[in-house]
Amino acid sequence: MGVVISMINNKGGTGKTTTAVNLAAGLAGVGFRVLILDLDSQASASLSLGVSAEGPSMADALFDSVPLSQAIRATSVPMLDLAPGVMELANSDVILVDLPGRENRLREQIGTLGNNYDVIICDCPPSLSLLVINALVASDHCLVCVSPDYLAFEGLIALTRVIERLRRSMGIDVHMLGILMTMVNPGLNLTKTIAEKIRSRYGAIVFQCELRRDVKLSEAPFHGKSIFDHAPTSAGAKAYGRLVQEVLSRCKLPAPAVISPASSQS
Repeated sequence: MGVVISMINNKGGTGKTTTAVNLAAGLAGVGFRVLILDLDSQASASLSLGVSAEGPSMADALFDSVPLSQAIRATSVPMLDLAPGVMELANSDVILVDLPGRENRLREQIGTLGNNYDVIICDCPPSLSLLVINALVASDHCLVCVSPDYLAFEGLIALTRVIERLRRSMGIDVHMLGILMTMVNPGLNLTKTIAEKIRSRYGAIVFQCELRRDVKLSEAPFHGKSIFDHAPTSAGAKAYGRLVQEVLSRCKLPAPAVISPASSQS
């Protein structure tokens, strides 16, 4: 089974889905077989890649034990597949609470995929629901996106404490891959101050790469494309390219078994 990474934050608007989509596309672009599991009821990752929710979805896989393989769709990005999110996922706590093995349902579904993927990225909802706990139980790593503003910083402190409590109380063996600063505006003094506080508090856990605001990143989902396909020479594409390299280094991923067409042309 491949490496499983959960993108988490209990606060919305931190660039989590943008990062999930573009990190996945970047990894696929250098030859890894990648799967995104869209666990958000807003289905933002699915919409960002132009994937229809028609047919089996993540809700069917989690709630009704439909094989996860039946929910997987190809995307326009070579080597990148996605299992779509749907509105029914908003009821996950109500539905999962009465199901047997409620914390392990996602891990069990991922286990049925065998070695079909090198990397599986879970795009989680902005909460700490049973759905997110399922993702953490199933994951090798978690990645937290945070915008460098005061409220997001305070939320980050609370979130990391909760993750540590979950690890101790539930025995969740998930490694903090890193904290990624997103939507950075380097021209603001407050941004610089909060960014310094984040780096001072968390040290090497914070990615060296920072994602600055870029209108091209906002445009890409409208076209159903990753930033690499929509604006490959943009600042956003270059930043996500650097993030891909940091993630590869931190995960110690071996060279891909196959090379994608996109990779061979780069």
